[in-house]
Amino acid sequence: MSPIMLVLPILCPLIGGLIVLRLHAQTVRRFAVVGIMVAQLASLIPTLLHDIPTLTLLTLTESVRIVLQADAVSRLFAVLISLIWLFVAIFAFEYMTHEKNRERFFSFYLITLSALIGVCFSGNLITLYMFYEMMTLCSFPLVLHTGTKKAVAAAWRYLTYSVAGAALGLLGWFVLQGYCSTDLFTAGGMLDTAAAMENRELLLGVFLVMIIGFGCKAGMFPLHAWLPIAHPEAPAPASAVLSGLITKMGILAIIRVTYFIFGWEFLIGTWAQTAVLVLALTTIFMGSTLALRENILKKRLAYSTVSQVSYVIFGLMLMDATAMEGALFQAIFHALAKNTLFMAAGALIFKTHKTLVSDLRGVGRVYGITMWCFTLSSLSLVGIPPTGGFAAKWMLAQGAMESGVGTLGYVGIGILMLSALLTAGYLLSIVTNGFFPGADFQAEGIFEKKTTPLMWIALCSLTVAALVLGMFPDIVRPAVQAVVNSLF
Repeated sequence: MSPIMLVLPILCPLIGGLIVLRLHAQTVRRFAVVGIMVAQLASLIPTLLHDIPTLTLLTLTESVRIVLQADAVSRLFAVLISLIWLFVAIFAFEYMTHEKNRERFFSFYLITLSALIGVCFSGNLITLYMFYEMMTLCSFPLVLHTGTKKAVAAAWRYLTYSVAGAALGLLGWFVLQGYCSTDLFTAGGMLDTAAAMENRELLLGVFLVMIIGFGCKAGMFPLHAWLPIAHPEAPAPASAVLSGLITKMGILAIIRVTYFIFGWEFLIGTWAQTAVLVLALTTIFMGSTLALRENILKKRLAYSTVSQVSYVIFGLMLMDATAMEGALFQAIFHALAKNTLFMAAGALIFKTHKTLVSDLRGVGRVYGITMWCFTLSSLSLVGIPPTGGFAAKWMLAQGAMESGVGTLGYVGIGILMLSALLTAGYLLSIVTNGFFPGADFQAEGIFEKKTTPLMWIALCSLTVAALVLGMFPDIVRPAVQAVVNSLF
């Protein structure tokens, strides 16, 4: 199979985005967006069925080249992103009818997908950095789309934090030049063991800096502050992919750094591993606590993302096969649940024009489909069986006990359980208030009934996916285990 097949999933949404910018007729634009994304999904099929050779796109110097390659990690994330991106686009068709500059929104929406797929198929750190920065620059207009002062301020904060975080990741590349035996991502690590062991403490410090940098996009403390600012100001479809999918590119970068550059055997049992575990657990608890106190609906969901994505980082840093499997399941099910929650929040705001949690009393009586999707996705985030979140959190807890990190593993289990209770508090309180407003509640004159079939299609599809995959996790387990088996 020709290596050019690695380029097609990147080029398809990139060229499509440029075309959509010139399509002003709504119906034509909708069909074009769907067609482009279906074609992009189809272009992924050869990468799933065949081992495609590494492709060097550009050689700048002997040690600096732009390289694409496909492995189990890239395949898992590329398919996850592409499928959910399509359903969020269907939701956006209806949601964006009350927004201006729709051509610009869908153009950058597609181009951003191109950058994410580029991150997935990056073959080395310099290529990952290039697409990572492209992802930030292309998603920047999605955040500032409304053009309000708050949106502009939020977009600049997003840009500043993201560029600074990626720069920390790039800094590691300069230091690592003299310690790597290859520039290609390699399962088990790229380090020359003899040279690396001579300066192990320096390299552990570099590892910590790189994880903090790439952890910015994943919303990990201390570079998390952009996330609860950017999400409330962006249109709901942009908030959904920012929270549910773009954060996963931070996770993917952390996987590459930990398992493909340094290698878990070089890191396990070190102070650097402990430091990242502590940062992840701090973020989990902090995000849940802040979400519980927040009254702005989308901001509450943003703080939830800060907490939930760090579950994945915690699992990755345990450096255990079971924990790794749980982390990947958590990444999948968080993507499904959080995209659904942000779309449901957007649908409620679209229909009611209310942005505060306290103003949503009785909303379930009028918008039952939307609130049921919100409810089931909330249960998945909490970790209630048979939703997918339960399977992920169970494996994370099991991995924490088996990983050999000692007391920190048990502390981690305790924080995961406490965070689950806090998650139930800040999400299910919305559900109970929405469905059970009290005997004195009168819906007439408070909420206007609106029919939104495209929104319902997107919401119900992702909700059903979370439930079905939760009950039958073996559907996605082969893809997850392919990643785990390649690393352990």
